[in-house]
Amino acid sequence: MLDLYQHSIDLIRTNQSANGAYVASPSFPTYHYCWFRDGTYIAYAMDLVGEHTSARRFYDWAAAMVTQRAAAVERAIAAAPYGQPAPEDLLDTRYTLDGAVGTDDWPNFQLDGFGTLLWGMREHLRINRAALPSEWRPAIELLARYLGALWQLPCYDCWEEFGDKIHTATLAALYGGLEAAAALLNTSEYATTAAAIKAFVLDHCVAGESLSKFVGSPLVDASLIHVATPYRLLAPDHPLMRNTITRIERELRRDGGVHRYAEDSYYGGGEWVLLTAYLGWYYVETGVLHRAHELLSWIERRATQNGALPEQVAANLNYPEMLPVWNERWGTSACPLLWSHAAYLTLYTLLHSQ
Repeated sequence: MLDLYQHSIDLIRTNQSANGAYVASPSFPTYHYCWFRDGTYIAYAMDLVGEHTSARRFYDWAAAMVTQRAAAVERAIAAAPYGQPAPEDLLDTRYTLDGAVGTDDWPNFQLDGFGTLLWGMREHLRINRAALPSEWRPAIELLARYLGALWQLPCYDCWEEFGDKIHTATLAALYGGLEAAAALLNTSEYATTAAAIKAFVLDHCVAGESLSKFVGSPLVDASLIHVATPYRLLAPDHPLMRNTITRIERELRRDGGVHRYAEDSYYGGGEWVLLTAYLGWYYVETGVLHRAHELLSWIERRATQNGALPEQVAANLNYPEMLPVWNERWGTSACPLLWSHAAYLTLYTLLHSQ
């Protein structure tokens, strides 16, 4: 019987490029890129399973990708008080494995990945009990200033949708990243900005008694798990978080897996492996271990015979009629997805450390 835990480690290691970047999916041409968001969560999982060299190589690569755009970032920071900076001055969210900027038509103004990267750098150093590498400092300072200048602007969310909205999960990632930068650089400046972001979320990102998908929306999105786990804008047991998780359970789970949001039609809007794992991670943090075990088992049953975990499972679709539309456009959905394998490793490792 295939060992999905070890297979996941091997798969990630095999699909890390020589320069440190992780390909999002080796078998899905549309995802032949490395995103900071996906890459950081993959590196975090690799740190948890003891593959620290792999994680360090990714962060070294990411820091280099950021600092090479320093001049453009400075222009973006200067322009931010007057509106959205010029597109060519925005930091790129994805790269080819040789470090080139992606040229396909893809939403680029996404801020959450940079907050995630800062959070991940801090976690890497915490797990390894290591000092801040001197070569990371310029990238961390640049990212923190960039996020501090742009956080109030609408941008695409972590699903690369709704570019005209201000997204709660994005703000949580920026909060976590700026808190990390403040700690790494030993300055209160970025913590002050993080506090302003938290105040904004509490004032503008609440619908009834739970968090909302974006400002002005009554919808819930499973990415809201990250407001608590791992970014800690709110504690996992905060009433808003508990109510949000209750809504996610009620509105976005049907057969054990977790959907992104109710109106999702991407590949029909199926159940996402990584979100199922992160809901389990939340339950580990709140001590509801039987639910975490149920979610882990659901994921393991969705692996293919050769041990591949997909991006999403084509079951209980929100819009079944959209599945053939996406299949015709891009082929069958990504499988394996390295982020799914990383999320599985994260849940497995944290649950079995209890």
